[in-house]
Amino acid sequence: TYDQLNCRSNQLADRLHKLGVAADVLVGILMERSIDLMVGLLGILKAGGAYLPLDPTYPPARLSYMLADAGVDILLTESELRSTVPADLAQIIWMDLDRQVIENYSSENIDRGGCAANLAYVIYTSGSTGQPKGVAIEHRNVVNFLCSMRDAPGLEPADTLTAITTISFDIAALELYLPLIIGAKVIVSPREIATDPTRLLSELRESQTTVLQATPATWQLLLAGGWDANYPLKVLCGGEALPAQLAQQILATGSELWNLYGPTETTIWSTLYHVSGDRQVVRSGQALVPIGRSIANTQVYILNQQLQPVPIGVAGELHVGGAGVARGYLNQPELTAAKFIPNPFSTDTSARLYKTGDLARYSIDGTIEFLGRIDDLVKIRGFRIELGEIETALSHHPMVSQVVVVARAINPDHQSLIAYFVPHQNCTPTTNEFRSFLRERLPEYMIPSVFSLLETLPLTANGKIDRHRLPAPNFTSPEREFIPPKDGLELQLTKIWERVLGRQPISVSENFFNLGGNSLLAVQLFGEIERTYLQNLPLATLFHAPTIAQLATILRADRGSTTWSSLVPIASRGSKPPLFCAHAVGGNVLDYVSLAVHLGAEQPIYGLQSLGLDGVQTPLDRIEDMAARYIEDIKSVQPNGPYFLVGYSFGAFVAFEIACQLERQGEKIGLLALLDNAAPNLIQIRPSWWQSLSIHLRNLQRLERSAQLKYIIDRIIFRLIYQKRENSHKEFLLDRWAINLPPEYLKVLDANFRAGENYRGKYYHGRVTLFRSDIQPLAQTLHPDLGWSSLVGGGLEIYDIRGHHTNILTEPSVGVVAEKIRSFLAAN
Repeated sequence: TYDQLNCRSNQLADRLHKLGVAADVLVGILMERSIDLMVGLLGILKAGGAYLPLDPTYPPARLSYMLADAGVDILLTESELRSTVPADLAQIIWMDLDRQVIENYSSENIDRGGCAANLAYVIYTSGSTGQPKGVAIEHRNVVNFLCSMRDAPGLEPADTLTAITTISFDIAALELYLPLIIGAKVIVSPREIATDPTRLLSELRESQTTVLQATPATWQLLLAGGWDANYPLKVLCGGEALPAQLAQQILATGSELWNLYGPTETTIWSTLYHVSGDRQVVRSGQALVPIGRSIANTQVYILNQQLQPVPIGVAGELHVGGAGVARGYLNQPELTAAKFIPNPFSTDTSARLYKTGDLARYSIDGTIEFLGRIDDLVKIRGFRIELGEIETALSHHPMVSQVVVVARAINPDHQSLIAYFVPHQNCTPTTNEFRSFLRERLPEYMIPSVFSLLETLPLTANGKIDRHRLPAPNFTSPEREFIPPKDGLELQLTKIWERVLGRQPISVSENFFNLGGNSLLAVQLFGEIERTYLQNLPLATLFHAPTIAQLATILRADRGSTTWSSLVPIASRGSKPPLFCAHAVGGNVLDYVSLAVHLGAEQPIYGLQSLGLDGVQTPLDRIEDMAARYIEDIKSVQPNGPYFLVGYSFGAFVAFEIACQLERQGEKIGLLALLDNAAPNLIQIRPSWWQSLSIHLRNLQRLERSAQLKYIIDRIIFRLIYQKRENSHKEFLLDRWAINLPPEYLKVLDANFRAGENYRGKYYHGRVTLFRSDIQPLAQTLHPDLGWSSLVGGGLEIYDIRGHHTNILTEPSVGVVAEKIRSFLAAN
């Protein structure tokens, strides 16, 4: 009860006070989650001191560093954790063994003479220097936060909140203190229950919990564990970006959803967004839910490098000011001065802003959208991680020469840490050795999922590690069997794969796409195969022969002369109606591989690729002719409608024309999804560089291969694109075009550019679904509907997808696109 908790915490406070605990004196607390944990925290605060929370799962070396760095002399702990407790502390209070001794102290509330500017706690976060750093939070920071949270998201005395977060994660303060100041019930869930979704869900129901705070990763676990509409909650979600798809699943349970954002340095949460109050954010198809507006007495600014506010829709660094800004970093004045800067927008000379290092932008309605990180700090499952700290730990491994750590999305649900390392000569450390080594130095959440060996790390021109050029991670563990080439053909193919993919070694059993292969790399790969073996294989060969061993089998059988078809079975199995996907301007359909994976094994998908990629047939240069040919192939698989069509980029023209022709034939269209292209009748989609690019491609075909690359960079990229796009887009386009293009690919490009230039489009009476990327420089000059409304009679439904035009079919955007298409297919 409250009375018992108050009595016991007062007794502990009196004991601590007599040991010298006073204002700004730190006391360590290393305890499992129980009522004794609450007694310990409140006892330290009531004594006038501040607490340093320590997670029992942390390695002893990390705990010792934190205690020494913070200058802690007194530690509250329990006997079960004796093996974890550092031996050189001046005073240890065993909360279980010393309970009778503590009960002899006064149970009265005593004024310790503290003030709002005194320390409340110090939380250690991951540090870029290789060691964690302590963030000093004052009482006034916490009081402002709790009072704001009391109003929104809000808590009532009748509520029950189950606390599941470790106290070393600052959001635990909301779970433990907010119910207490309201008069609500708080249940401190033990670690073994808090980390088990099935047991946690059972406890939530049994305790009739009404409010729960957790990271997106935990909410995903609860949904997987069976949480549904039979048990709605008030959901507080934060710690990392909230995907819109997850938000939709949470709302489907009937729950009230709040998205929360804030760094430790500004006291837990600094902004909030009531998703339940505006479900449009989920229906719009955004990849991430906005983080909303600032909480009480908090100011949020989005600034450029000159500390000037950026316009609506423009990205800048998010800065936070106001009552939540921490005192700074413990014992690190230089770092504090660098990150906690004077507030140029305040007349109070003592006011400061915290530079979060997060990229954000304002939307038209004034809400803030989170866009990612500027530096090497990432969030994995809500934990804030400085990649440099992991790199420092790994660099101490005796077999490692160089190392770099990145966060990448290796599946649709979450990011993972990938460690790229260069070993010392003649050393081959294994994943298990790395894991054992790091577990002695880092928390489990900071241990990379994949350890990928490289011969050298890619460097920029000034000698720094170029993280953007790191290859796709090697998902084959060093402990697994590596299958070498068995003959000269496989050896030669392996060398080609290594050159194209920029990595080695590659097992002959490894999948091209798992190694980071994409459509343009496939073009380069098959170009080299054609020059080496004088065999022209269709790019679609990679769908059924994605490994070196399988590709070698095809080459041995001399099946390069098989009959060419524009219809490519990307995924031909499954009982659902097939989905037909029209090619982009490059002519091949490998862009749809990730979409097929997301839609699942039961969804048949066929790609429509350009004629002429085989180097034999003549490419078609009219959209109308392409559509007529592709309809013949479509009907060979599905004689009658309804038909489900998708077109990405240039493929939007093709899919639209296919729908128009099928409609005139009396066929029904179940879905026409256009992925990020303007309508053909909109004048802005045919600027002068469109026509010029087609001309340059024809000129390019006349050059020797050795001269083609220079021509592309000097003429096409620089003159026609770089002058009209931002620098970041120029760099990306250089990467896409700077390959040795086969002549048949250039012919298809030329034909498709001319087809797109001359296409005007017809009137389509059905409904169109338009997916529109929200980072698109040209979109600023186009109509909001990209011009499609004038050609569509049955209605136009628009979904904004976070990302650029070039990555709308890659992670994470492709997951949002797939989810929408899946829902449309299910409804028809």
